[in-house]
Amino acid sequence: MREVTGKSDTSTDERRREIVRRMYLTGYVGARELSASMAVDASTIRRDLHALAVAGLLERTHGGARVPPGASDLPYAIKEREHRSAKEAIGAAAAALVRDGDSVVLDSGSTVYEVAVHLRERRELTVIANDLRTAHLVADFPSMRLLVPGGELLASNYALVSDQAVSFVQQLHVDWAFLGADAIDEHGVTNTNTLEVPLKRAMLAAARRAVLVADSSKFGHATLVRVAGAEEFERVVTDEGFEPRDAVSYGVHIDTVRLVAPEAPPLPA
Repeated sequence: MREVTGKSDTSTDERRREIVRRMYLTGYVGARELSASMAVDASTIRRDLHALAVAGLLERTHGGARVPPGASDLPYAIKEREHRSAKEAIGAAAAALVRDGDSVVLDSGSTVYEVAVHLRERRELTVIANDLRTAHLVADFPSMRLLVPGGELLASNYALVSDQAVSFVQQLHVDWAFLGADAIDEHGVTNTNTLEVPLKRAMLAAARRAVLVADSSKFGHATLVRVAGAEEFERVVTDEGFEPRDAVSYGVHIDTVRLVAPEAPPLPA
């Protein structure tokens, strides 16, 4: 992904990330609606859309922008920088559930990656990971058995997917599965692409206990394809931005954790 050119302060960076996020949720964003909802003038939105188009993150249209041709998922460089401190806190809390000697299957994504980061101190773990970044991280952990199902790389999120990977995971019986989400609402967990869903379903079926890890911005939204109902998870781990009064509508135990670090520096602009 090319960098957005020109100067940008933190608020500009956050707004542009939000524009990209909204576009991937719906496939299209209108300039007029963006201006109204973000409380900035139309010329500011036009500059944002131009900068994001130059970076290859969207395609301009008359009156707005759409997802670039061939793109199916929010770019990883955007995901990785979003809600960094929340993801670190969620990863630490989720990893604390795992004990030495357990077997763990890890989904793709930046929040699950933080779970892997916090598994470093565990001993005699068996880890199954279909995310290249996560697998590379875990490969350097001491006293760790790593299995990588393999397949074709999805450049948008470093996931490896294939029918063979699904078949491989379907044969497993593991203690834990940690899955991420592009969105979650009262109807369940959804994903922006269809390619990963069979493998995610296989991970859920293979695990004695499944945990969904998702920062609070993922709640109250739905994307393209349903992965699972929230009730299929033993618990959800999220951050303190989640409203506890909303928990009952999801039908699953939801743990909220406090943030542990300052947010990451802004995306280059």
